[in-house]
Amino acid sequence: MGERLETGIDVLDRKLGGGLPPGCVVAFTASPASQSELLLYELTAARGTLYLSTERSDEAISDAIESSPSSVGSPTIRHITGDSPLEEATTLIEALPDGANLIIDTMDVLERADTDEYTTFLNELKSRMLETDSLAVVHCLKGDTVPANRVRTHHAVDAVFDLRTKIAGTELENHLTVPKFRHGDQPTDTVKLELTEEVAIDTSRDIA
Repeated sequence: MGERLETGIDVLDRKLGGGLPPGCVVAFTASPASQSELLLYELTAARGTLYLSTERSDEAISDAIESSPSSVGSPTIRHITGDSPLEEATTLIEALPDGANLIIDTMDVLERADTDEYTTFLNELKSRMLETDSLAVVHCLKGDTVPANRVRTHHAVDAVFDLRTKIAGTELENHLTVPKFRHGDQPTDTVKLELTEEVAIDTSRDIA
């Protein structure tokens, strides 16, 4: 199985055989109307984290993390605001220390770049994760219209975590699946999560 780095989210770590291998890049896909950011916030508790925000301000991210009732860390938050978001992101990622987390929230802004430039960015991102034995989680929003380069994101990453939110009767349900996982056994079952104030496994009924 090899060394694994815990995500800090117990239910995920159990499903992944103890966590994710160093150097792994994960695409976390979710609806913009879900509480998917809660999972990102909890990732910061596991180790030092560089949190790159492409849409919300660093103040908004910091306030949300500080207000979270779950276990969180004290990430370094940077808001990418320039006209060259790929270059800005690359510069920040190059300074990532060893054994860190990298979160990009959201990836959509970067995915709208020129295809060749974006492909180069993905390759450099993976190389940097391997060099530093770090983990990267890139937040990809679902919607009627997604960036043209989303397919390249899904192809390049090592794993895809897919969060699906639906209304079942009077209940709001969140189901997490892992349709892609290059390292070890791929989890085949669906995990039902509670995404209210923190990320927790929903034990109100059987897990599919």
